[in-house]
Amino acid sequence: METRKVLSALSYFSIFFAGFLFPLVVFFATGDEETRVHAKKALLSHLIPIIPVPILIFAIINDASALNNSVVPVFTIVTIVLMILISIIVVIWNVIKGVKVLTKE
Repeated sequence: METRKVLSALSYFSIFFAGFLFPLVVFFATGDEETRVHAKKALLSHLIPIIPVPILIFAIINDASALNNSVVPVFTIVTIVLMILISIIVVIWNVIKGVKVLTKE
């Protein structure tokens, strides 16, 4: 198996063990352009679940003030469900991309 394929696939699979750190190291450490492209894509995909965090913080603050009125924190619940769905989709996408890199001729 070629080193560039393994490094590229590990960049995607690192969502399970090293988050965005491994693709970042591979991006700066490797000289192979194809591996750098895959590391960059993996890094960006690992950062996608972080995007809704400010919305969640806003939702928690907004719903915390409404808790005194015995209101269900709908915005917070919806945001958490959205974050879970985005995370699941990103994990599945990374696994698919990692397998495609390994099986590519």
